[in-house]
Amino acid sequence: MLGFGFATVFWGNLGQSFFISWFGADFQQSFGLSAADYGLIYAVATLCSGLLIMALGGQIDRLPLGLFTALVASGLVAACLLLSKADNLMVFGMALFLLRLCGQGLMPHTAQTTMARYFVADRGKALSVSASGVPAGEVLLPTIAVSLIATFGWQQSWLWLALSVLLLYGPLSVYLLQKSTTQRSVNIETTSTTAIALSRRHVLADKRFWLILPAILAGPFMVTGLFIQQHYLLTEKNWSTTLLATGFVLYGITHWLSAMWAGALVDRFSARRLVRFVMLPLCLALFALAMLNGNWLAPLFMAMLGLAIGCAHPVFSALWAEVYGIANIGAIRSLATSIMMLATAAAPWVFGLFIDSGIAGRQFFSLLALSVIFAALSAWQAFGPTTPAGNR
Repeated sequence: MLGFGFATVFWGNLGQSFFISWFGADFQQSFGLSAADYGLIYAVATLCSGLLIMALGGQIDRLPLGLFTALVASGLVAACLLLSKADNLMVFGMALFLLRLCGQGLMPHTAQTTMARYFVADRGKALSVSASGVPAGEVLLPTIAVSLIATFGWQQSWLWLALSVLLLYGPLSVYLLQKSTTQRSVNIETTSTTAIALSRRHVLADKRFWLILPAILAGPFMVTGLFIQQHYLLTEKNWSTTLLATGFVLYGITHWLSAMWAGALVDRFSARRLVRFVMLPLCLALFALAMLNGNWLAPLFMAMLGLAIGCAHPVFSALWAEVYGIANIGAIRSLATSIMMLATAAAPWVFGLFIDSGIAGRQFFSLLALSVIFAALSAWQAFGPTTPAGNR
């Protein structure tokens, strides 16, 4: 089951921004798009996929896991095939929409929902192992993308990627699920009778959900905005692209290591306790960016950013199962995933508004750090020491 979670997240990287960005220049050249036009199409595709996940993600609570996984993987194959044949903007937009829906959204949703549901005592560790498919992709996939583009061109590259999902991930996922004893040993309905098992409607009525939401959105929002608007970051800090590329390696390593560490901490202390402190690394990273300068800051900042994202993911992923139970965990996670995707779609535009206003880097990065402090205080209010015992 752990192998299934890792593999599902890993292949979901095909729809993540860091992987798609390697094809961005080719997309713009092939379809005659300006940077603004490409950004708009990308944002609309992400927004639409984020909204649809709210409707589709909950089906994992009703359909057999193998069937749901096969449907999501088929959508990813279709997205890759459409990109390999795209010859106009309509086909390109549809392909990008499916790629974001199935790759960024439903593949990791499938993996993390499965980890949260079928692991109890070691839920944090399981979520960390599954989520490590992202940093593994951040290290391996850029090289693969560059090699494919250089050898076959960008469109034929997507044909090979489609075949990798169909011929590698498909049989592997079936084999791993068949071999798993975890899936057959857990009776979801029996387990959920001792859990809170609230519906999505009840979750939306719970003020704790709204209090914790800023903390959940802060990391993905900040990272997406900073990475997409990296030209502003490079200009303000006088960093070279080579220096930042080196920092990405450290980002991936600390992302993975901190996620594994945080998963173990979740199992020891619970996500509800750790959620009060998990925003600290992101706050420190942004304050360091605001107050310090020099080339030495680039690897330090990227390492701290990886630490922040790695620590947050297992905590927030485990939180839903701890607070709301596992009977409707798919519907609840899909709600959070949908809102997160909407936030990441808006991030480049919001950052662009501030950048176009002429704000200085020191003020802008300080403002980001202060907003993270606000998110941390909100999380403390949701699950702080004053939370009634029955809700902890």
